[in-house]
Amino acid sequence: MASSPKHSFRFGLAELVLGVLVIISGVLLAFSSGGFVVDFERVGFTVLSTAQKGINSVVDGAVSTVNAVKELSRLREENRELHEMLKNYQYLQRNNTEIKKENERLKEQLGFSSQLQEKNYPAQIIGRNPDSLYSSFTINKGSRSGIKKNMPVLAIQDGIVGLIGKVTSVGVGTSQVMPIYDTKCFISARIQNTRDIGLVNGLGSVDSPLTMRYIKRRVLDELNFGDVIVTSGENGNYIRDIPIGTISKISVIDYDSSLNIEVTPIIDFSRIETVVVTDLKEVNPLLISQEQ
Repeated sequence: MASSPKHSFRFGLAELVLGVLVIISGVLLAFSSGGFVVDFERVGFTVLSTAQKGINSVVDGAVSTVNAVKELSRLREENRELHEMLKNYQYLQRNNTEIKKENERLKEQLGFSSQLQEKNYPAQIIGRNPDSLYSSFTINKGSRSGIKKNMPVLAIQDGIVGLIGKVTSVGVGTSQVMPIYDTKCFISARIQNTRDIGLVNGLGSVDSPLTMRYIKRRVLDELNFGDVIVTSGENGNYIRDIPIGTISKISVIDYDSSLNIEVTPIIDFSRIETVVVTDLKEVNPLLISQEQ
């Protein structure tokens, strides 16, 4: 039985060459028509522009970060300078306020001392007794300035003149002053309104009132809280009619014919900084020069 012949297809060299020639021809034809050139240009432009855009974004971000850091540093430095300026301004303001207050106090004291009939010596408190608070204090004037023992010491505070005490010891450049609230300080005094005379002395503490004794019970109805107690000027120890304090309490003691009167000092001793020491034996030279 005869078999039918089999046909097979073989890809020969001729066919391969033909195929390559066809591809080359097509490529050459495409290049010659400009189609591929246009595509490459577009692709290249897209790639480059995208890359450039990305690079620009990165560069801009870096520049912005650097600028932000510089600006932050500048703002911090500016803030520090402003803070220092504010501190200096506040310091100057406080100093100006203190200087104004000091000038007002000195002006007030100068006006007071120039009007006194007696020769006087303005002085500043430079120390207080540490063993017994406020029991005595030291001033910056002594014998070199003309201060003598037992000279009365006055002060002016908020326009009010008051008795402070007297000089108990004198050095060359400093002096010790015993205040009126000391238990050893006794002052001949009068009630300003009634002119009744008594004796004032302290209880040893700046926080305690003074006491006035030997005022007769018969004048009780004439007295009022707030009445001013002044120096009597007797015995030549103090200037006449210098305020000491005001009546704050009146007590009647059954077995005593006189009243027990509490007196609040007219000067706040915790705030005094300057005083005026007076010489009762000499006239104020400023008044003499004004008369001439």
